[in-house]
Parts: sequence; C-alpha cells; structure tokens
Amino acid sequence: MVAPVLFSEALVLGLASGPACIAACGPVLVPSLLAQRTGWRPHVRYLSAFLGARLLGYLLFGAVAWELGTLASLLPGPRVMLMGAVDVSLACMLLWYAYSARQICGHSCGDSKLVEIGAKKDSGTAGAAALGLLTGLSLCPPFVAAGIRASQLGSVVAALLFFACFFVGTSIWFVPLAGMGCIVRNQAVITVARMAMVLIAVYYFLMGAGLLLGRKANGY
Repeated sequence: MVAPVLFSEALVLGLASGPACIAACGPVLVPSLLAQRTGWRPHVRYLSAFLGARLLGYLLFGAVAWELGTLASLLPGPRVMLMGAVDVSLACMLLWYAYSARQICGHSCGDSKLVEIGAKKDSGTAGAAALGLLTGLSLCPPFVAAGIRASQLGSVVAALLFFACFFVGTSIWFVPLAGMGCIVRNQAVITVARMAMVLIAVYYFLMGAGLLLGRKANGY
C-alpha cells in the first residue's frame, strides 16, 4: 500500500504545481506554439515532442536527485552553473525560433495556406524537444521539492516512477495549449510572437549570464 500512496502523492504534487509550471514555462512555450502553422495536428505533435522531452529531463533529474541522496547537499557551484547554462540555452533556442518565424508571412497573410514554417522541414519537432528538455531541467521550486522527495526513496526506480507521476500531474495543465492551433495566424500575431520570443530570450540570457558570471566572481 506504500507505493500507491507514494505515487498518488507525486501525482497530487504535480497537479498542485501545474500553475507554477505554466507560469514558468508558458512564456517559452506559447510564443513558440504561435510560430507553428495552424491546425490541431501540428500543435498536438509539437506539444507531444515538448512534453516527451520534458519527461526525459524529469527522469534525468530524478535519477541524479536519488544518486545525490538530497538536493540540499548539492554544492552551490554546480547548481548555479546548471541553472545558468539552461537559461542561456533557452535564450538561444528562442532566438532561433524568432529568426525562423520571419518567413511565416512571406506570401499573403490572408491565405489559408499561410504559416508554412515546419511544413517543408519538420524542424519544429526537434525544436520543441530541445525546449522541452531544457525546461524539464529548470530548477523551479516545485521541481526541486519533488527532487528532494524523490531523493528520499529506497531505489532509483522508485525515484523515476515518482517523477513520472509528478510529470503526469503537471502535464495535464499543458494539454489545453493544443487549442492554440485554432488561432488564425496573420502578420500581427506572428510579429507579436516573434517580439515576445526575443524579449523572453533576452531575459533568460541576462539571467543565465548573471548566474554564470556570478559563479566565477564568487570563485565556485
């Protein structure tokens, strides 16, 4: 009976952490979704790649958390370096998306066949996976709390299952975002999405660079 209770705890923790996850990852995910072509199928495929890679990030983190025994013992230097590297990588990915989206309205934005990004080359799935993996490694408070709990379990398998259940709980909050495929794209929508990605990229880059430079200044 211990295992079902434990995994129910992970699921409830994930559900409760969902709004925080949306607040942290929404600014990254929403503009990149708006840079995809319209329709349910492309958005479901994109979101599936994002969440699948996010699950991989969760499991990697869960395995590391269990091996360390407790995240509280993680040295400041490696933790800050990881956070800084993830933030800078996210910034680079968002800038790449903003650059790629420049061709979305290359023809008529009133055409029902507009927004062909990713149509000729399925680069959107790879980009979604990269963003999902990076956000899955972000050390937000609910994620760290789940890591500390998983580190207390008796085996690495139990820790991975705990994080898998935590992932299911958080992912439920992301499913409605697939409905963004119904939003009709035009030049204004794409421009706003690109501007948002650039601004968010600048934010993540400055935050990541600050962490990495601060680490060097403190001699970690």
